[in-house]
Amino acid sequence: MTPHDELEKQLKTIFGKAKYPIRSIMDLLPILPQGPMTQFKAGTKSWSAMELSQKFGGKAKFPYNDVDTFVKDILEGLSQSGEL
Repeated sequence: MTPHDELEKQLKTIFGKAKYPIRSIMDLLPILPQGPMTQFKAGTKSWSAMELSQKFGGKAKFPYNDVDTFVKDILEGLSQSGEL
């Protein structure tokens, strides 16, 4: 499994529990097991939910109507910034 696939699976597992549509990052806090400190890992890198929010925040296109579109945008943002 590639780091991209590994992270995608983790993000979909957690963010798939959200009630869509989500209108902001704040809508996701209740579903994060460790709140903003929830960790996501891919290969040798890891990010807390808070770090992902900071890296992704300005590129988010809220509202999101489904988990697939939300996760796709996160992964694209990380790839474009050289994080993934």
